[in-house]
Amino acid sequence: MAAPMPVPTATGRPVVSTIGVEEEFLLVDRSTRAPVARAGPVIEAASDALGELVQAEFYRCMVEVCTRPALTATDLRAQLRHLRATVADAARASHCALVASGTPVVPPTAPIPVTDTPRYHRMARHFGDLVDGRLGIVCGCHVHVGTADRAQALFLANRVRPWLPALQALAVNSPFTGGLDTGFASRRALEFGRWPTAGPSPLLDPVSYERAADALVASGVLMDRRMIYWFARPSEHQPTVEFRVADTNADLDTTLLVALLLRGLCATFLGQVDEGRPPPDISVARLRDAHRYAARYGATGLALDPFTGDPVPAEAQIAALVGTASPGLRAAGDEAEVHRLLDRLRRDGTGAARQHAAHRRGGRLRDVVDHLAALTVRG
Repeated sequence: MAAPMPVPTATGRPVVSTIGVEEEFLLVDRSTRAPVARAGPVIEAASDALGELVQAEFYRCMVEVCTRPALTATDLRAQLRHLRATVADAARASHCALVASGTPVVPPTAPIPVTDTPRYHRMARHFGDLVDGRLGIVCGCHVHVGTADRAQALFLANRVRPWLPALQALAVNSPFTGGLDTGFASRRALEFGRWPTAGPSPLLDPVSYERAADALVASGVLMDRRMIYWFARPSEHQPTVEFRVADTNADLDTTLLVALLLRGLCATFLGQVDEGRPPPDISVARLRDAHRYAARYGATGLALDPFTGDPVPAEAQIAALVGTASPGLRAAGDEAEVHRLLDRLRRDGTGAARQHAAHRRGGRLRDVVDHLAALTVRG
């Protein structure tokens, strides 16, 4: 993602930042609907139009696209649609389809190789028990919100972290893995959670962040700082705060909803920076439990309230999330759009619910993949 515009210091009003999105996609064979290692030619073809905005990912069946910083929902939507359409065209030329799902619905016919870069090969050696080329294939959606500096990024990460389980619940899109219905709305969350640091971030200021990051690398827990996979973290390569909690979604509206809500939360909290209030002191253990609820049930059923530790309806947590983000949404002109997108998600269901519906209609896993491929391009 290209560098975002600088963000001014808060003055008691919500501060509207730029937003950017990174989406990871699967490439699946048109006959078997299983992941295939064709990222190389797909990226090469798409790069003619997209340049650095299309990139390789850990496995050779994956492609990542990155938007440029956007100030408006209209711009972000247009960029996402263009990126998807361009890569989907390149995929068709390589006899495969672009699919947005947090995990492969149909398992690969053989283990998928790791992308041929020195860093990825080092990761595969260092974390060999996590790299199986099958169940470990996961696709996420990462949202970047522009910040002035690392201190501001940590200020936001500390305050947004209690709301990330509700965000995750909206974006669940991986109920099927390895050809099985896993019973989770987001199986990706469990598979990704096997990696070190993949989970809720601790409360950190700039000094303690540097100390923690250095210790994780020096101890060998992580290979480098780019492997800090906390759900909210300062980006190591952009002046942004990065949120890494969502499944990738075939429905572009869901991606847009998550991005706008995250920017709304950040804008709201930046407007409160002069008030000097500390962030909510919620343990990582309780947040992990709340994320487990979100992965299991999604946007319907139960959620765990991070503030109280009590089970509550997921819809109540989502309503509280939207209410908290409302000042920032209004400042960005996004409030009406967010309510429209949320109403649509309630009507049509989350990505996980849609995958289940496609399976009920056709009765085959390939019908789920076909549904996802069509929706990924249609956006």
